[in-house]
Order: sequence, then structure tokens, then C-alpha cells
Amino acid sequence: MRGPVTVKPFTTTRSVAKKSAAADVRVGIERFTDLTGRATSWLALVIVVLMAINVLLRYLFSYGTVWAQELEWHLLAPLILFGMSYALLHGEHVRVDVLYAQFSPRKQLYVDLLSAALSIMISVIIIWLSLKYVQQAYVIGEQSSDPGGLTHRWALKALIPLGFSFLILQSAALALGTLEKLKALPK
Repeated sequence: MRGPVTVKPFTTTRSVAKKSAAADVRVGIERFTDLTGRATSWLALVIVVLMAINVLLRYLFSYGTVWAQELEWHLLAPLILFGMSYALLHGEHVRVDVLYAQFSPRKQLYVDLLSAALSIMISVIIIWLSLKYVQQAYVIGEQSSDPGGLTHRWALKALIPLGFSFLILQSAALALGTLEKLKALPK
């Protein structure tokens, strides 16, 4: 009889020694982004079903509601705002690959680092500008101007600074990962 099988984790002394606090932070942010993105991706299915129902009701039964139409874009906003960081995590963001592909690996990493820094700066500006926008919507109790529309529009607008905060986190994780890769490149 054979004894119990033990599985050793795939680590070496070298990889354990090089693991840093920055790497732990990066991995934590990436896990959070991945979890948030996967959860948010289900909104796409909800939007498709909602749109299909709205179209069927409108064209087959001549029945439609304002709140259901507004709900479509109320669901689209978190899909986009939380999906940005998920796309960045998985490299599905917009990049000029025609130029990028011609660069050396080191130059590509510098472009990634610069992109992360610019993304963080732009996100900070958007957050700063959107806070007053969200506050104003909350104070006046903004809701749909259409009869039968959705209320609490401030909650939807509050997703703007939240979504861009997630983008800052993922951009910081990208910058940390890029710095790790730059250190690993031979000089």
C-alpha cells in the first residue's frame, strides 16, 4: 500500500525570496478586480434579457414602461464603470498595438508604466470633478424627469467615482507588476 500523496506548492527558494509586499498588494488588487469584474459581467446577461423583454412588450403588445427602459442604462453604467478595470487587468483595454508591437520588451514596459500613471492621473481628475456632481444629485433628490422613471439617480452617479477608484487600484497594480517585470529584465 502506498501512503498519502502530498503535493508540494510550486515555489522555489528563489521565487519565495523575491516575493515582496508590493507583489502581495498587486495580487490582492488583481484578485479584487477579477472578482468584481466577473460579478459585474452578469449584468450583461440581465441587460440583454431586459432589452429583449422590453422589445417584445413594445412591439407585440404595444406596452412599454419608462422605468424598464431607464433600467437598461442604469445597469449599463456599472457594467462599463466596473468593467474598465477588469479589461485593464486582462489586457483588453484600448492600445495602439501597431506601434506597441514594434517596441522592444523594455520599451513596452515603459509604455505600460506611463499608461498606468496617466490612467491614475486622469481617474483622480474624474473622481474630483464627479464628487460635486454626485453631491448635487443627492442634495436635490435627482430622479428621472420622465413620468414613471427611476428615482435615486444620485446612486447611479455615485458609481462614477467608485468605478474610477477601482480603475486607480488596477492601474496601480499594473504599475507594480510592470516594475516587477522591469527589474526582472536583464540589463
